[in-house]
Amino acid sequence: MAHRVPDVSAIRAFLDASHVALAEQVAAYARDTIEPLPAPENDAAARVSARELLVELGAAGWFAPIERRDYRACGLVREALAAASPLADAVFALQALGTTPILLSDNDAVKREWVLRAVRGEAMAAFAMTEPDAGSDVASMRTTATRDGDAYVLEGTKTFISNAGLSDFYTVFASTDPSRGSRGISCFVVPAEHVEFVRPLVMSEPHPLGEIRFAGCRVPAANRLGGEGEGMKLGLRTLDRLRATVGAAACGMAARALDESVRHAVKRRQFGKPLAEHQLVQEKIARMTMNLRASRLLVYQALWEADGGKERVSEEAAIAKAFATESAQRIVDDAVQILGARGVLADHPVDRLYRAVRSLRIYEGTTEIQHLIIAGHVIAAAASAP
Repeated sequence: MAHRVPDVSAIRAFLDASHVALAEQVAAYARDTIEPLPAPENDAAARVSARELLVELGAAGWFAPIERRDYRACGLVREALAAASPLADAVFALQALGTTPILLSDNDAVKREWVLRAVRGEAMAAFAMTEPDAGSDVASMRTTATRDGDAYVLEGTKTFISNAGLSDFYTVFASTDPSRGSRGISCFVVPAEHVEFVRPLVMSEPHPLGEIRFAGCRVPAANRLGGEGEGMKLGLRTLDRLRATVGAAACGMAARALDESVRHAVKRRQFGKPLAEHQLVQEKIARMTMNLRASRLLVYQALWEADGGKERVSEEAAIAKAFATESAQRIVDDAVQILGARGVLADHPVDRLYRAVRSLRIYEGTTEIQHLIIAGHVIAAAASAP
């Protein structure tokens, strides 16, 4: 039996008619085409599968919302893919992260070289910001880009980079003026042949992750996105628009977990009646449903704001990501509890979701960082009030 996709009527106020149609189409595609694919059993298999999914999603046209900068559509695609396959969602997410800085820049030459190929699934993208000593504290970035004639020479290491060793191009953040901290960071598009893949970093839920290095890496100055020192601004604008789609992926995983657990509770009998008739199980199902509904409303409100052309949606995106990812973690955990021993079998969808959902609370800004962003906006508003 196919899993249930949440009714878009709950978020209809934030969608156009085209989004409603898209939600139905991508849900059917994810259910019929992506969900039946075998889940990779290890890192090596995930690397093969990621490339295959890139080609499949590109050929089917599901990367098109990235190029259109239609963030509600991106959220709907991620929600459907995440319910069917966390790896398929990750492939979509990285195509968005790697190409959005290009789309937000005025570098038409780089757009012509990479964006269309990425949208077609012919070129895999990566987003290289995190370093061994610079995660949430981006100002501690040590990778440098030194101007040398008509090129920059990059030196440094990036870690926890999704698609490391697989990507055809990397959107890389490096300091062109270390004395200026985050204001001295610039952004470059670096073809894979100039990047050294150091090693894979193996996750509990198979996902291509790794470490890369730049050693005397010459990048044409024409590959810089924006002016010198504008990289951090470009990175933040990118995260503003895409953080809420992380929440959409969380909703997809939560919806799948809720559906799996409810179907089990209806069929499984204990103490002479179905689990679904036990009040403690009903309490869990009610809580899971409420948190999922609230998450989707926050996510699509933030994406609606982004599509409306608002320059910064930091607060809305932070609220959506923090609430949806934290809620999804609890929903998946409750699903495991309802399923009992079945929920911790390695080949069960809910066990895979349990492993996959955890990273959503970390990447693109931890929950703690989102709380700081939210509090900062609230306090600044109070301080400026008459």
